[in-house]
Amino acid sequence: MLAGCSSKEKLLKPFLQPEQISVKTETPLDCLSYYVMQFCYNDNGMNTNKLEDLKAGVKNYPESPGVYLMKDRQNNIIYVGKASSLRNRVGSYFTSFQSQGKKTQQLLEHIDEIEYFVTNTEEEALVLELNFIKQYRPHYNIALKDDKSFPYIKIDVNSQWPRVSITRRPETDGARYFGPYGSGVSIRRTIKIIKKIFPFRSCRDVIDGKKVRPCLEYDMGRCLGPCCGRVTREEYRSVIEKLVLFLEGRHNAVIKELEREMKQAAAREAFEKAALVRDQIANLNKVLTYQEMATRVKGDRDAIAFYRDEKDTFVQVFFVRSGKITGREGYFLAHTRYETDSQVMTSFVKQFYSSAMVIPPVILLQYPIEDRDVIKNWLKEKARHAVTVTVPAQGPKRELVDMVAKNARQGLESIRFKLIRDDADQSGALEELKTQLNLKNVPARIEGYDISNLSGKMAVGSMVVFENGKPSPSRYRRFRIKAVEGPDDYGMLREVINRRFKRGDSASGSDWVLPDLVLIDGGKGQLGAVLGIISDEIAGRVAFMSLAKENEEIFVPGRNQPISLTKDNSALHLLQRVRDEAHRFAVSYHRNIRSKKSIESLLDEVEGIGPKRKKVLIKHFGSMENIRKATVEQIAQVDGITPVLAQRIKERI
Repeated sequence: MLAGCSSKEKLLKPFLQPEQISVKTETPLDCLSYYVMQFCYNDNGMNTNKLEDLKAGVKNYPESPGVYLMKDRQNNIIYVGKASSLRNRVGSYFTSFQSQGKKTQQLLEHIDEIEYFVTNTEEEALVLELNFIKQYRPHYNIALKDDKSFPYIKIDVNSQWPRVSITRRPETDGARYFGPYGSGVSIRRTIKIIKKIFPFRSCRDVIDGKKVRPCLEYDMGRCLGPCCGRVTREEYRSVIEKLVLFLEGRHNAVIKELEREMKQAAAREAFEKAALVRDQIANLNKVLTYQEMATRVKGDRDAIAFYRDEKDTFVQVFFVRSGKITGREGYFLAHTRYETDSQVMTSFVKQFYSSAMVIPPVILLQYPIEDRDVIKNWLKEKARHAVTVTVPAQGPKRELVDMVAKNARQGLESIRFKLIRDDADQSGALEELKTQLNLKNVPARIEGYDISNLSGKMAVGSMVVFENGKPSPSRYRRFRIKAVEGPDDYGMLREVINRRFKRGDSASGSDWVLPDLVLIDGGKGQLGAVLGIISDEIAGRVAFMSLAKENEEIFVPGRNQPISLTKDNSALHLLQRVRDEAHRFAVSYHRNIRSKKSIESLLDEVEGIGPKRKKVLIKHFGSMENIRKATVEQIAQVDGITPVLAQRIKERI
């Protein structure tokens, strides 16, 4: 049993009531009830009689809503969950070990004790769950990276001379907060843009109008100089009011107000003032042209979608205000490998809106969320207005979500590529690689290879090139597998490597110069398959190795046992980046081929669609998804497609 939980009292007090205490504890808190279950371990660290102990213990759990915390032997909280019925939810973990998902199996292998907290409602449990996740950062929970320190734009509107600043700690102090922004880079970019349009002060000076000379910000047109009396309090506050409208997304109102000011200044023959306002309007229109994309979605809403692969999940949020996309932010999620799309979306929505200062009346999602009604009620309480959470199936709203998803994919790939390029001390990693693998030379050119196929069909291979530790995309190559049929990864690898090294040793600086090191995505078998076709001459000049994904083991020729490097080793990090890039490049190529193949196969089945019309359709719409979304009328507008034929296409695909 736990003795004393004073550290939790402040966290829990707003959500739990004294009358909830229903489970005996050694030191009961004034605001909660809890229970801890411990398990015995054998010498190997595995639970003994775990299932029996858990089944017996869960019977004593209440059927009330609440939150449960799972801990390991070191008393670290490794998972936090919410339940509408604690007995049913916690009990579901221990019905059958083999029937659980991989993540749950791993979790169960590390549990030493479970603690639970009873709440009045599911909404209270949701808030408590989020607080615990933020406080303890459990290993097995989906985590919004760095969510504790998201930056906000703060405007102290209650001040006589409101100051605009960046903060990571929103407070209930009467100031206006806008955000959260995905990173310090994105918020500084926003500040830089709006400062050119709405000159505001960002200094901490006491404003008394007695300063002799303004600072450089004034000379650059990014501050109105209130410190020197260059602007009245009313004029300065007018600028701040327009800035608030702009950040709220009410751009049309801002432009109308500026146009009114410009006309008034011109009527007074204050032409310098009129010219300044004219420039503000022009700059604002430039920003809106850059930021806003055409959308037929009306009103205020957020659109959320993500893209995920085996390693990362990147979420994109688009902010729509008054029917226009006024901004977007991207976020990384950790620990999503074994989660469903709905679980990922649910975790993001809860964590994102737990700290968001603005919640629109409509939230558009790529995938449905779990506990939808509970989350809707929680959002309603936070926003103080009704909030609709929906997954649009078609129409403009679906098109918007699809566009957000496309941006999420591009965002993940561009950020990952930038991280690869910007990684520090590549020379040190290359030296470490030479030492650890006992190479003759520092591997200035590394080539990575991978295979992607679907049960042997539409198989492709990839070759990525890293020069001096950084990717060189112009030298990447793709291979369509031609000679191997069926699911034969070894044979496919041999074909790709054989075709690559048939190129011979080209001149230095060319795309086909021999590499210093070849990295195969796989284990001992993949490496052996490749070495079997390499000539003695190539083997004497090029080092070959493979990197197995499961335990990150390195296999090299002539060694029965793999090389294992520590997780923080720079050489291992470099090899992982090469391996992951080869995998990404192969998968993206395979996906493109599948997409084209599906278009071809479906269109081929439509009577009246031959190669020429098929080519025209694909060229006109760009993708199969766009053809599917198009109406009969839109398809009929394509050259050579009659209304009857358009109807056939729509019915078939």
